[in-house]
Amino acid sequence: MKRILIIGGVLTILLLGGCAEKAASGKSPLGNKPPRVDIMIGGERYETKLGTYCWSTKTSGICVDTAGAVDMMKGETPIEVQPGELLELVMDETPAPDEQHLVQSLDAARQTDIPLNGSAFTVPEEAGVYYYDYSVWWHEKENPEVSLGDAHYAFAIEVK
Repeated sequence: MKRILIIGGVLTILLLGGCAEKAASGKSPLGNKPPRVDIMIGGERYETKLGTYCWSTKTSGICVDTAGAVDMMKGETPIEVQPGELLELVMDETPAPDEQHLVQSLDAARQTDIPLNGSAFTVPEEAGVYYYDYSVWWHEKENPEVSLGDAHYAFAIEVK
């Protein structure tokens, strides 16, 4: 009888220890930080800059606030593209975001919503430098009003 109690106690300790370790790891179905987003143009891949984001794990959350796309991209060389070229936003991480939104800016004051076809869009025909803010959101499947995380990415292109 004493042996059964000892074995039962050891199993209980192991079981509770395993549960505590799982909870402490804080693993989210999305990972511990926002995923990397790249731009694909004509077979070439370019990295975007991570801006403002809020991210949650099972045990904690963090929000980081940054400047908008125009200010974030100051001093950076825009990616050169041809007029009307197809640009694709690539996120290798899964799951895919539940919502996505793209805003184009000529400067900090003039902004335009850009429709996405999947995760791609056609760059403008008119020459110039364009700044973009790509925003993505993930929600709980059981309760879509609960956010798991959101992230905003900045990049700039120059239509030649």
